[in-house]
Amino acid sequence: MGDLIRTETGKTGIDDATRPRSAKHDFALLSPRQRQIGNRLVLIHDHLRQELARIGEAVDQVAQGRAEAAQVRSLINDLTMRQNYWTLGSFCASYCRVLTAHHSIEDAHMFPGLVAAEASLAPVIRRLEEEHEVIAGILTGLDDALVAMVTDPSGLDEVRRQVTTLTESLLSHLAYEEEELVEPLSRLELDV
Repeated sequence: MGDLIRTETGKTGIDDATRPRSAKHDFALLSPRQRQIGNRLVLIHDHLRQELARIGEAVDQVAQGRAEAAQVRSLINDLTMRQNYWTLGSFCASYCRVLTAHHSIEDAHMFPGLVAAEASLAPVIRRLEEEHEVIAGILTGLDDALVAMVTDPSGLDEVRRQVTTLTESLLSHLAYEEEELVEPLSRLELDV
């Protein structure tokens, strides 16, 4: 996994330059019904992106002193994945569980189906699975930072750094996954 990690000014994340690429087919040649299949993955990812942005906004509001605890609770209460949690740390933990479940489903169901249907996707699938492990490590770092922040409010800087690392890595990962898998999922008519 060494080629997955990059270090620039102390940041750790996913190095997109080392990603394998698959042969591309013309997505526009697929039927509208086929295109819908792959686009379901994009819709799921868009939801993850939106919730991730809301986490970043909540952390920024706390860091800038613009939000009182009640305001942040209200923001978190309005989020679709809140699952009745009331604190920033609990919400982030909830998001981490949702993201981990999403990746676990892909690893256990979607990826094997893709490789079985089109063996040439195996290098891309291996890389995506490895990236899931890297993202899991970043999520662990975020969780650790949130726990530390409970006893030491100065830990907010580390939480912000972890959220930035997660954001950069996850957005890159989701874009790569879509670039490589939306068309084959559609063309092969594999349900997401």
